[in-house]
Amino acid sequence: MEKDRLEAFSDGVIAILITILVLEFKAPHGDKWTDLLPMLPTFGAYVLSFLYLGIYWNNHHHMLQTITKTNGSILWANLHFLFWLSLIPFATGWMGESYFTGTPIAFYGIILFMAGNSYFILQKAIIRFQGKDSILGKAIGKDKKGKVSIVSYLLAIVISFKLPSISVVLYIAIALLWLIPDKRIERTLSS
Repeated sequence: MEKDRLEAFSDGVIAILITILVLEFKAPHGDKWTDLLPMLPTFGAYVLSFLYLGIYWNNHHHMLQTITKTNGSILWANLHFLFWLSLIPFATGWMGESYFTGTPIAFYGIILFMAGNSYFILQKAIIRFQGKDSILGKAIGKDKKGKVSIVSYLLAIVISFKLPSISVVLYIAIALLWLIPDKRIERTLSS
């Protein structure tokens, strides 16, 4: 099977998720700048989630540039990945509306952890189909950034009930780690 439908569907789902994120905002009832202040936590959660969705879209795009064909395992792994991404708007809303308290921050971390794991599963499905010596297989290597991210998510989840602000800082740090697109794939494609 060609990869085009997989790529188009994934792009569409991520675009819809980004749209849903912004639709969660409710306009303030006043007409002063200060009326926006109660929305700052929700806006902060929105910015973080927008970054995560953008990062995943960008890296997903790069990853799919390494393949021309797909199979059923890749399609299901991709759906699994999109499932976890689809929960980001809900988790974002809860986290922002609760003013960044422990349980919603832990739930947000679980969603990010599962999205990261499902992305890893998708990578492995592609490598299994393409072979260990494929472009993606060579590019990914030992995937230190991916492993650091997963461990950081777990740490953030565990400490979220006692130190919720540190958990949020960890989520921000992981996003910043991935903000610049993964150059490993570009380097492998150009060599």
